[in-house]
Amino acid sequence: MAKKVIWSHEATFDLDAIADYISRDSAFYASAFVQGVLDTTKSLKEFSERGRVVPELCNPNIRELFVKEYRVIYSVEETCVVIIGLIHGKRDLDRLWKREKRG
Repeated sequence: MAKKVIWSHEATFDLDAIADYISRDSAFYASAFVQGVLDTTKSLKEFSERGRVVPELCNPNIRELFVKEYRVIYSVEETCVVIIGLIHGKRDLDRLWKREKRG
Protein backbone atom coordinates (compact mmCIF):
# COMPACT_ATOMS: atom_id res chain seq x y z
CA MET A 1 0.00 0.00 0.00
CA ALA A 2 1.38 3.39 -0.99
CA LYS A 3 2.05 5.85 1.81
CA LYS A 4 1.84 9.61 1.64
CA VAL A 5 5.19 11.43 1.90
CA ILE A 6 5.03 14.54 4.12
CA TRP A 7 7.81 17.07 4.60
CA SER A 8 8.19 18.63 8.06
CA HIS A 9 8.86 22.36 8.32
CA GLU A 10 12.36 21.62 9.58
CA ALA A 11 13.18 19.34 6.65
CA THR A 12 11.84 21.90 4.18
CA PHE A 13 14.03 24.54 5.82
CA ASP A 14 17.03 22.18 5.64
CA LEU A 15 16.50 21.57 1.91
CA ASP A 16 16.09 25.28 1.18
CA ALA A 17 19.23 26.15 3.17
CA ILE A 18 21.31 23.50 1.37
CA ALA A 19 20.01 24.61 -2.02
CA ASP A 20 20.87 28.24 -1.17
CA TYR A 21 24.37 27.19 -0.16
CA ILE A 22 24.96 25.17 -3.35
CA SER A 23 23.51 27.93 -5.53
CA ARG A 24 26.29 30.30 -4.40
CA ASP A 25 28.49 28.32 -6.79
CA SER A 26 25.95 26.94 -9.24
CA ALA A 27 22.21 27.37 -9.65
CA PHE A 28 22.25 24.35 -11.96
CA TYR A 29 23.77 22.03 -9.35
CA ALA A 30 21.49 23.39 -6.65
CA SER A 31 18.46 22.60 -8.79
CA ALA A 32 19.83 19.16 -9.67
CA PHE A 33 20.44 18.41 -5.99
CA VAL A 34 16.91 19.42 -4.99
CA GLN A 35 15.47 17.29 -7.80
CA GLY A 36 17.57 14.33 -6.66
CA VAL A 37 16.29 14.66 -3.10
CA LEU A 38 12.68 14.97 -4.27
CA ASP A 39 13.04 11.93 -6.55
CA THR A 40 14.55 9.90 -3.71
CA THR A 41 11.80 10.83 -1.26
CA LYS A 42 9.05 10.07 -3.80
CA SER A 43 10.28 6.46 -3.87
CA LEU A 44 9.39 6.19 -0.18
CA LYS A 45 5.69 6.05 -1.13
CA GLU A 46 6.17 2.42 -2.14
CA PHE A 47 9.41 1.46 -0.39
CA SER A 48 9.30 3.25 2.95
CA GLU A 49 11.57 0.84 4.81
CA ARG A 50 14.36 0.72 2.24
CA GLY A 51 16.62 3.09 4.16
CA ARG A 52 18.80 2.03 7.05
CA VAL A 53 17.89 2.69 10.67
CA VAL A 54 19.61 5.90 11.85
CA PRO A 55 22.43 4.57 14.08
CA GLU A 56 22.40 7.51 16.51
CA LEU A 57 18.68 7.19 17.22
CA CYS A 58 18.28 3.38 17.48
CA ASN A 59 14.60 3.61 16.52
CA PRO A 60 13.49 1.15 13.80
CA ASN A 61 10.93 3.68 12.55
CA ILE A 62 13.50 6.44 11.99
CA ARG A 63 15.45 5.72 8.82
CA GLU A 64 17.72 7.46 6.37
CA LEU A 65 18.74 7.49 2.76
CA PHE A 66 21.76 9.23 1.30
CA VAL A 67 21.66 11.70 -1.55
CA LYS A 68 25.23 12.59 -2.43
CA GLU A 69 26.78 13.32 0.99
CA TYR A 70 23.50 14.32 2.65
CA ARG A 71 21.34 12.22 4.95
CA VAL A 72 17.60 12.32 4.30
CA ILE A 73 16.13 11.33 7.66
CA TYR A 74 12.53 10.18 7.81
CA SER A 75 9.99 8.54 10.09
CA VAL A 76 7.91 5.59 8.91
CA GLU A 77 4.36 5.93 10.21
CA GLU A 78 1.37 3.64 9.64
CA THR A 79 -0.09 5.58 6.72
CA CYS A 80 2.67 8.05 5.83
CA VAL A 81 6.35 8.80 5.74
CA VAL A 82 7.48 12.05 7.35
CA ILE A 83 10.72 13.63 6.16
CA ILE A 84 12.14 15.05 9.39
CA GLY A 85 15.56 16.30 8.39
CA LEU A 86 18.29 16.66 5.84
CA ILE A 87 21.85 17.09 7.05
CA HIS A 88 25.37 16.72 5.74
CA GLY A 89 26.80 13.30 6.52
CA LYS A 90 29.82 14.74 8.34
CA ARG A 91 27.73 16.73 10.82
CA ASP A 92 27.11 15.44 14.32
CA LEU A 93 23.39 14.54 14.28
CA ASP A 94 23.02 14.29 18.07
CA ARG A 95 24.63 17.65 18.74
CA LEU A 96 22.80 19.39 15.89
CA TRP A 97 19.34 18.09 16.84
CA LYS A 98 19.84 18.82 20.53
CA ARG A 99 20.86 22.37 19.72
CA GLU A 100 17.85 22.79 17.40
CA LYS A 101 15.56 20.93 19.82
CA ARG A 102 14.46 18.38 17.24
CA GLY A 103 13.14 14.86 17.86
